[in-house]
Amino acid sequence: MAAVLPNQASNSTVSGLARALVQAGRLSAQQADSINKQAANDKLAFIDVLLASGSIDARSLAAFCSETFGYPLLDFAVFNASYIPENIIDSRLMQKQRVVALAKRGNKVSVAISDPTNTHALDQIKFQTELIVEPVIVEHPVLLKLVEKLSQSTEESLTEMIGDDFELGLNDEEMPAAAASEAAAAAEIDDAPVVKFLQKILMDAINMGASDLHFEPFEKFYRIRFRVDGILREVAQPPLAIKEKLASRIKVISKLDISEKRVPQDGRMKLVVSKNRAIDFRVSTLPTLFGEKIVMRILDPSQAQMGIDALGYDPDQKELLLKAIERPYGMVLVTGPTGSGKTVSLYTCLNILNKPGINISTAEDPAEINLPGVNQVNVNDRAGLTFAAALKAFLRQDPDIIMVGEIRDLETADIAIKAAQTGHMVFSTLHTNDAPSTLTRLMNMGVAPFNIASSVIMITAQRLARRLCTCKQPVAIPDDTLIEAGFKEEDLDGSWMPYKAVGCERCSGSGYKGRVGIYQIMPISEDIERIILGHGTALEIEEQSRRDGVRTLRESGLVKVKQGLTSLEEVLGCTNE
Repeated sequence: MAAVLPNQASNSTVSGLARALVQAGRLSAQQADSINKQAANDKLAFIDVLLASGSIDARSLAAFCSETFGYPLLDFAVFNASYIPENIIDSRLMQKQRVVALAKRGNKVSVAISDPTNTHALDQIKFQTELIVEPVIVEHPVLLKLVEKLSQSTEESLTEMIGDDFELGLNDEEMPAAAASEAAAAAEIDDAPVVKFLQKILMDAINMGASDLHFEPFEKFYRIRFRVDGILREVAQPPLAIKEKLASRIKVISKLDISEKRVPQDGRMKLVVSKNRAIDFRVSTLPTLFGEKIVMRILDPSQAQMGIDALGYDPDQKELLLKAIERPYGMVLVTGPTGSGKTVSLYTCLNILNKPGINISTAEDPAEINLPGVNQVNVNDRAGLTFAAALKAFLRQDPDIIMVGEIRDLETADIAIKAAQTGHMVFSTLHTNDAPSTLTRLMNMGVAPFNIASSVIMITAQRLARRLCTCKQPVAIPDDTLIEAGFKEEDLDGSWMPYKAVGCERCSGSGYKGRVGIYQIMPISEDIERIILGHGTALEIEEQSRRDGVRTLRESGLVKVKQGLTSLEEVLGCTNE
């Protein structure tokens, strides 16, 4: 039997950097095993214990990693650290994994590491930044000092902006009403650093085109995320001590009760961006285990002024929609999940119809976009002003057009349908997956089929897909894959090419910039009316709509792929067949 070499004795028990050093003969297998066990016992990284043991010096280790793994070696003595970009990698990940983003070029980011076998860290950076990661080897002690310096500067800048004079206040139960009102007034004056920080966060969100802001407290950290183009992105991790002051500031300017932290609250606030532009925010608070989570929805009135052409309707769909909304009476329903753009679609239709000779009234929970010339009412269930109560009042206000924010119950549905049957145009929304299932949803709510058939004139279902950035590139996709996705063989005539997301500075490396609507426009034909009157199923309605030439959401999405507006992956992700 062949003798086992010392360096191979326990080679199978080590991995990563240890294994590479053993295979190169820079460490014995016994040394590697010993260092591995000590690192595990002390809960330290292998590279920390390795350098502390003196088995190899930091400079030699960095040179070895560069040569073995093929990554460039950076001499920090000739590198200007002041050019290091900020906020590419969040502070918590930088400290935990000991990595630093050195530079960003297009959709690539150079990352300083000392252990190139730490692929978990590289994967985390790639996932968080959505960029291509290019590792650069830096000596371990130099990297540790850099991480410490950057972490301290981040904390100091935030503390300077926010203020570190956090004092413990009274508990909720101990704070009397008078003290609560005094605290609210004081919060306006005393928390200037918090005011500046919040204003910066709000402006950043607006400049990034975010739709929502999430302020989330956890046990050991506090994070702020923006939803941009439908995807949540972490943008900041301020000190955990800020959470109470920031929540109080938001609640004060949203006219919420700052002493009440045990139940959810809803409010509104306004940010004046310029003389000609003010943006509203809808604010929602939610008690969680470690504090109040706050979500702010950005309500930009300019969205309703974009016009129907900017929403992404195909020409035939646009013609059908305009024909329906200009009828003197009837009901048009817009369906889709939360965040699919239903409100913007409805406001765009109202904006088209908003003329001096037309009386328009809306009942919403709450009114999201202010439209001059439209009578908007905020529903208040606690005060008894429900959707149904508002609708009853509208019918005594000589309306031409009524918009109901959402049909949630049978009473609201009945009044809305009766309004549509008595000479009014009614717009509303429902949360259903597609247009055909909306009709069966109304029947399941208890609305009589003959009332549905005689009032509903059109249903539109919609989704929002991310729009490809200008950095997009053509991609070759096999015909079998395209056909499986829903394309027909006659579509694959070579006259068009699908595109893929690439990533650049303009789109922050994601490959997408903005969103485009995908729509299913289903007019209620006489054949569909007969199916409704016969208590037909959603499947029967869908089959008839296909015979009427109605495209499904998937088919409408594939049209956007042919036009090069979005990618096939995006359409497959936001439609279901």
